Amino acid sequence: MAITEHKQTPRILVAGCGKLGGAIAQMLSGQAEVFGMRRNPDRIPRGVHPLGADLLDRKQIESVLPGDLDIVIYCLTPSSYDKEGYRNAYVHGLENLVAALGTQSLKRLFFISSSSVYAQNDDSLVDETSPTEPARFSGQMVLEGEQTALNSGHPATAIRFSGIYGPSRQQFLDAVIIGRMAPSAPAPFSNRIHEEDAVATVCHLVNQALEGKPLESCYLASDCEPVRLDEVVAWVREQLPCADPAPDARRGGRAGSKRCSNKRLLASGFRFRYPDFRAGYRELIARRT
Repeated sequence: MAITEHKQTPRILVAGCGKLGGAIAQMLSGQAEVFGMRRNPDRIPRGVHPLGADLLDRKQIESVLPGDLDIVIYCLTPSSYDKEGYRNAYVHGLENLVAALGTQSLKRLFFISSSSVYAQNDDSLVDETSPTEPARFSGQMVLEGEQTALNSGHPATAIRFSGIYGPSRQQFLDAVIIGRMAPSAPAPFSNRIHEEDAVATVCHLVNQALEGKPLESCYLASDCEPVRLDEVVAWVREQLPCADPAPDARRGGRAGSKRCSNKRLLASGFRFRYPDFRAGYRELIARRT
């Protein structure tokens, strides 16, 4: 997704340049000067300026942080999946980065968030205005990270992604094929977004920020068809040979049961390449056959 031309080349920092962050940085690098920050800078994509720093070490951040940044995209994943790991990734790292930015004047700080901030389990439709009362520490830490971004003193936007899948994230598809998924019907509603659409969402909103267009403080990024998990599994099993479900196959969902609305994102002008799970998984399955 091309960035509209500006008088000066935009300067963008992607803090947390892993799987998703690296793809975002690489996409933006064609039209902007992009810096990628992670502990191991050797793994930052080609075309992106590598910055080696641990976001839990403010002095390291300050030693490599470029000036005159227009956009910062904060895109971390926990190094450990306990409460401390989540707090470090979503809160402490961001606090250190905001402190290191000092008096830099950003056009926008983007915080990559998650639909895990919702605890709804009644099949209800949720959007950016719905209550966020996560029961699990993971969702609580993500929500605290959102507040840290919004209270940073910079214009900020949280992007709440539902489950990301795609060529580099095929765990669910693999599980169905080998018989590890057998949800009971009716299963909870599930929500997802193809990784290409996830990257495109961030680039779309970054472009709008650079153009000076008004942005909301939050966008829920999920495809156009929330669907019950058993329906997805049944559809996959119709597309290609799958093993019979194992006796200990997973029977339910892991994220409550809600239907994520993407109306605000669509209203911003974004259009999905993969508007539903069939479009995305059909392509992944075709590559296997």
